[in-house]
Amino acid sequence: MAIEILMPALSPTMEEGTLAKWLVKEGDTVESGDLLAEIETDKATMEFEAVDEGVIGKILIEEGTEGVKVNTPIATLLEDGEDADATPAPKAEEAEEKAKPEAETSDTAETAKPQDAPDSGSSAAAAPPAPKKDGERIFASPLARRIAANKGLDLTTIKGSGPRGRIVKADVDGASASDAPASAKAADTPAAAAAPAAPVDSETVKKMYAEREYEEVTLNGMRKTIAARLTEAKQTIPHFYLRRSINLDALLKTRSEINAGLADSGVKLSVNDFIIKASAKALQDVPDCNAVWAGDRILKMKASDVAVAVAIEGGLFTPVIQDAEAKALGVISEQMKDLATRAKERKLAPHEYQGGSFAISNLGMFGIENFDAVINPPHGSILAVGAGQKMPIVGADGELTVATMMSVTLSVDHRVIDGALGAQFLAAFAGYIEKPMSMLV
Repeated sequence: MAIEILMPALSPTMEEGTLAKWLVKEGDTVESGDLLAEIETDKATMEFEAVDEGVIGKILIEEGTEGVKVNTPIATLLEDGEDADATPAPKAEEAEEKAKPEAETSDTAETAKPQDAPDSGSSAAAAPPAPKKDGERIFASPLARRIAANKGLDLTTIKGSGPRGRIVKADVDGASASDAPASAKAADTPAAAAAPAAPVDSETVKKMYAEREYEEVTLNGMRKTIAARLTEAKQTIPHFYLRRSINLDALLKTRSEINAGLADSGVKLSVNDFIIKASAKALQDVPDCNAVWAGDRILKMKASDVAVAVAIEGGLFTPVIQDAEAKALGVISEQMKDLATRAKERKLAPHEYQGGSFAISNLGMFGIENFDAVINPPHGSILAVGAGQKMPIVGADGELTVATMMSVTLSVDHRVIDGALGAQFLAAFAGYIEKPMSMLV
């Protein structure tokens, strides 16, 4: 039977993508490793390779199609002797409905990766455990249990049509939550206070502005991902904020002297390069801050992998400078320039913008004095950097003087980093910024 070629998950967070361009056509012979298509994710356009050999049968999704869900069939691959009308091999979820009843009484193998999907590192969601009624197990296939959970159905109220009364996909497809007895629904309904807020409905909002002129902008994949991740971050991460003003005068003088010495090399250090280096060194000085939240545990990282927010048209990337604590300022500067350039061209590979334990968002170049940044999970913290401004301060001698002061705000995940720990990090960071030569040794 023909093999289904499925929409791949090209990054751990990818849920859908745009089939930007087909690199093959129906009837083409392909081998493992041949390029099949260009897939546009929320972050970049990537090439998709064949994992099997055969002949392209039917192209099911036209190029340019947006919002194609991961694991959706996009084409068929024929083996020798097959024609384009061959029935595709069943996916794992369909196959489990045809399996022997005896094999499905076990709850230890309830999910299966689609058998013809490229190895993308993702798998189907686990099925809920088998329900019981009066102490007796209700027999239902894993697929039926997953569908029932998604629809809010009580399987104890559904009559199965499969072997030995087993509940199968068709039984739950034809049922609705309203079919369950009122007592069952009441028992399974969480308290109203715990119910999530209703999602924003675009049609309702548009009606509010029916008499006003506006331009409607459809969300692209990147903006959808940003919206989802930041909403999740603010709803699930207990943020708290630590603020500090730091004297930049010594750093600006040191930067000017270094850049004068590097004039012939073409390297020019930015204040942001010093901030990256100081952050990396401070994470080594306060290693408990160099950590990420992993659900039921904390992962303390060894190296300082620092992510830096880069604004691009329609969104942002956070490319990561790995091992930043061990790199010279010139190396950090060159790497950051390269990553920022390729980010704006959307040419970064996933491993270049995923990972890290800490992030920097610098809006100082836009004249922003101070702000609070949202943590990018699973990071434990993010540093918001404002503009350096000349202002009057009281000097060490007690006299009034003028200095260039920079305001920073550390947003911290309280599950990972406590207040005193965050304060230690900011003290270490400020020490490197105010005595910049100390970060060069």
